[in-house]
Amino acid sequence: MVYTISGIRFPAVSPLCNRSRSSFTGNRSSKISLLPTKDSFSRKIFARKSSPDSDSPSLTVAASNKILVPGSQGDGSLSLTDQLDNPETVLEDPQGLHDVDNQTMENDKKLKDEENFVESIRGYNEVQHEQESAASSLVGDDSRAQGKKASVPTAKTITIEKDEIRPRTIPPPGPGYGIYEIDPLLNNHREHLDYRYGQYKRLREAIDKNEGGLEVFSRGYEKFGFIRSMTIKCILQSAALIGDFNNWNPSADVMTRNDFGVWEIFLPNNADGSPPIPHGSRVKIRMDTPSGIKDSIPAWIKFSVQAPAEIPYNGIYYDPPEEEKYVFKHPQPKRPKSLRIYEAHVGMSSTEPKINTYANFRDDVLPRIKKLGYNAVQIMAIQEHSYYASFGYHVTNFFAPSSRCGTPDDLKSLIDKAHELGLLVLMDIVHSHASNNVLDGLNLFDGTDSHYFHSGSRGYHWMWDSRLFNYGSWEVLRFLLSNARWWLEEYKFDGFRFDGVTSMMYTHHGLQVAFTGNYSEYFGLATDVDAVVYLMLVNDVIHGLFPEAVSIGEDVSGMPAFCIPVQDGGVGFDYRLHMAIADKWIELLKKKDEDWKMSDIIHTLTNRRWLEKCISYAESHDQALVGDKTIAFWLMDKDMYDFMALDRPSTPLVDRGIALHKMIRLITMGLGGEGYLNFMGNEFGHPEWIDFPRGDQHLPDGRIIPGNNNSYDKCRRRFDLGDAEYLRYHGMQEFDRAMQHIEETYGFMTSEHQYVSRKDEGDKVIVFERGNLVFVFNFHWTNSYSDYKVGCFKPGKYKIVLDSDDAIFGGFNRIDHRAEYFSFDGWYDKRPRSFLVYAPCRTAVVYALVEDELEPVKH
Repeated sequence: MVYTISGIRFPAVSPLCNRSRSSFTGNRSSKISLLPTKDSFSRKIFARKSSPDSDSPSLTVAASNKILVPGSQGDGSLSLTDQLDNPETVLEDPQGLHDVDNQTMENDKKLKDEENFVESIRGYNEVQHEQESAASSLVGDDSRAQGKKASVPTAKTITIEKDEIRPRTIPPPGPGYGIYEIDPLLNNHREHLDYRYGQYKRLREAIDKNEGGLEVFSRGYEKFGFIRSMTIKCILQSAALIGDFNNWNPSADVMTRNDFGVWEIFLPNNADGSPPIPHGSRVKIRMDTPSGIKDSIPAWIKFSVQAPAEIPYNGIYYDPPEEEKYVFKHPQPKRPKSLRIYEAHVGMSSTEPKINTYANFRDDVLPRIKKLGYNAVQIMAIQEHSYYASFGYHVTNFFAPSSRCGTPDDLKSLIDKAHELGLLVLMDIVHSHASNNVLDGLNLFDGTDSHYFHSGSRGYHWMWDSRLFNYGSWEVLRFLLSNARWWLEEYKFDGFRFDGVTSMMYTHHGLQVAFTGNYSEYFGLATDVDAVVYLMLVNDVIHGLFPEAVSIGEDVSGMPAFCIPVQDGGVGFDYRLHMAIADKWIELLKKKDEDWKMSDIIHTLTNRRWLEKCISYAESHDQALVGDKTIAFWLMDKDMYDFMALDRPSTPLVDRGIALHKMIRLITMGLGGEGYLNFMGNEFGHPEWIDFPRGDQHLPDGRIIPGNNNSYDKCRRRFDLGDAEYLRYHGMQEFDRAMQHIEETYGFMTSEHQYVSRKDEGDKVIVFERGNLVFVFNFHWTNSYSDYKVGCFKPGKYKIVLDSDDAIFGGFNRIDHRAEYFSFDGWYDKRPRSFLVYAPCRTAVVYALVEDELEPVKH
């Protein structure tokens, strides 16, 4: 077997797609591919010769008489999709090569010839399987770092994989008109939306023409980074591969130029036939950039580790022996009708003050999640990030799982165990921005600020101190689309929660902007069409290749058609994260009970677009961070430390807090959306915030922000408190568990029937139906109501299936669960029937028809 090391891929445009001057930042690399002979396997690194006759980045179309010229990064430049509308701007190649159309036909012929050739050598590949030795090459770019033109003959890459890849296709674009039928108000912005969909379709067509389709385009990880194949290939500017294997000597593996102007290097296998780069070796790429010599971790690196006593990370050549690689044993679960998501962070998932491991999370936390009744776990901070306190949102290595918690195979084992338990595993993926780090991230990768990102201020997020991708770059699209597919393909993730989507979709990033719901706020000059088109493409990849996968977008703006399929003209997400709900609860918790407006609560919970599904949550990791406060902390504050033992008297603050904590979570699940999310530990009212280990921070103005002595004490989850039956935390945890099992039994979150029959501001009572269940909430702080009439739709006998006042949930046991409730005809609260209940103060009760009751919920 031969190993291909593909170290760098610089931004490039499509080779057969004419483009005008634009904001596009890179050049297209032509590939040179060689098959090793039967008796000689070697490692080769290629770099393309630079042409000295240009002072700006440009692109030569191989075997064509045209040069595609990307322009400056100025504010007035065109996007990638805009360039597709301007094919006339081309420059003639002085070398007078073939026409693009002729080259297209030649490529088609070559492709057929190569398919036959592949079949002819397939048998050879099988015979040679045990004889193959490692050959590696570093894939990079043309003369991007030197800003020169390049001209290189083109040869088609042939890659023979060890296993056949099952054929998969992504459906072609649909008509894109469905959004107007779903939401007629969108007709007022049809010009913008039709333009957006037109740009999407043009980009799909360009990818089909020049890359063989979106399915092929999204497999960039098979060509770049460290990969295995029968192909030895690489085009790069002057560079050297350095690492443990050559004692970090940049002179050991220098490149020479052959007659074709291609830089190459031949590195034979070791004398014993072993690969020249052993598994676990640290590797970087030394480049001569416009900013000077720079050592970079390959952008497509699959594993990266921080060595002891070192600050920057090192890329790792991760390729363990076959017998040590994890093999998935369990099939991925089918997507459930309703999602109940347990948001988790592996590193802080231990009860001990330490960074937890994938293995411990697999063995200790996954069974807990299953027992609680959740059907999906959403894991944060998977992509490698050098700054632990970034919560995983300042990504440095996009294809590498965080090494703090273990190896890539450890992560696979975790995911496989979750699948065995029937849990979906969603990844909190970050494509909205990247770490500002230069030494171990993508920033200034080639010595310029415009390599993966917009240049200047447009490429910098001032609040997050991070870099912003240029979604109009062809190679950025390849990088990010391949990244999403990589995690689904290689690690068997079941979908994503896309972080920071609001920041992506608008040039103002949602900062200092108050969205009022006016459609002009969504479809104007502030909309980043390139970013929206990218989101449409990535949803095409996700849903086209992985039909059971789930995509959730974190959008606070309320972008219309966000969760409408791409073929109908939407952005294509399955769910929107309903972020306004958590903000509303914090707003209310700052007020007195008598100032709570029932109509305000109902409006916030139900304010979502028709046919667009939402994931609701009362609080997520955001509210658990130091500097913010969880709902439990808002409610009970310091009393949580001294009055949570059952053998000690409670306080009015604790009694109120426990009661409202349960009610808030149940009404959020009951009315807030078609899915529900909880951050780990919040189910039992975790008593402490999250404070990552940190030292003192010295500001430029001389001020010092005190740290916490790099302590992990507040960077863990005290699951032992929720499990302790002698603490009031246990009752709160049991109520959350009961909520999940009630939803599993009755499926109320996905029922089409939802009706709010009462929102009484005087009584502070809310009554609503969801599915066949009737929910009754009494938010009053003192008033309890006997024989309180509540409306219902279906006739029959009702029975209590969930009662927040139950003693096992830390309540006062004021309701007799043996009671039966019979409906009687007659309109009440616009319902055809009603029944009488007892509604104690600060209590939520769920009633179900006896005929619908399946099995009692076990506590």
